[in-house]
Amino acid sequence: MKYLKYINIVLGLIFCFSAFAGGGWPQPKGKTYLKLSQWWSVGNQHYTDLGLLDDNVTLGIYNTSLYAEHGFTDRLTGVIYFPFFSRTFNNNLVSSTTGEILAPGDAINSIGDTDLKIKYGITKPGSKIAVSGSILFGIPLGNDAGGSQKNLQTGDGEFNQLLQLDAGTGIQLGGKTGLYANAYAGFNNRTKGFSDEVRFGAEIGLGLNDYKWLFISRLNVLQSLENGSLPNQITSTSIFANNTEYTSIGFEANYTVNKKYGLSIAYATAVNGRIIVASPSYSVGVFVNL
Repeated sequence: MKYLKYINIVLGLIFCFSAFAGGGWPQPKGKTYLKLSQWWSVGNQHYTDLGLLDDNVTLGIYNTSLYAEHGFTDRLTGVIYFPFFSRTFNNNLVSSTTGEILAPGDAINSIGDTDLKIKYGITKPGSKIAVSGSILFGIPLGNDAGGSQKNLQTGDGEFNQLLQLDAGTGIQLGGKTGLYANAYAGFNNRTKGFSDEVRFGAEIGLGLNDYKWLFISRLNVLQSLENGSLPNQITSTSIFANNTEYTSIGFEANYTVNKKYGLSIAYATAVNGRIIVASPSYSVGVFVNL
């Protein structure tokens, strides 16, 4: 199944970054934000290394994760993203002419790669423009060679470090309606022969009824520096590959049931890419502010 070398469910990465709420604003001292989410992406098309669409056997991934932010001080916040259950699979490869199974499907279940992040508020709390810097450590806890063909992954097996700068601002539109905007840029240092990456993007949020309803639009861009020693394609149906690139858009809606608890739904898709699945991703979650 040579074409599987071109598959990469990178929308998992897109979800990880969109899950990191907060932007340029650290959590206040002693405050905690928790979110339990279910994310998934299933598809039978992908972008090749030339950016062209091509068909593939249906494959996908499901991540059940816990995301948390805690304010150690008014300017220092700790963040964790922990996919405690991750399932990657591909369906049977079936002949379109005879209906014969050419290759059986496969699946693996495990935990996924975990992200630990420290965010520091460069500007003082209450500043008109909130600027923060952060460092993220990607901990390789997932399975990087699962299944009968060793081509299923819930992690990439490498330890990466992402340096990121966020800047955000918010305005009151009148009454109980508010608007905020945030932009970020980051450099991701990858190890074990993977190419380093440049990441940047922005989001705009509209809050209604004192942010009881929050609607968010996101843009995320990843560019590879193509400086690694690994080939462009690796035999994998994982959420990580080498020299992946994409431009994605995403949308999220949040509803706060009361002062502590709320619900969220999200959608993201790649509008172009290299070595990336062409199907969208979805997520649902519940969150709590302590």
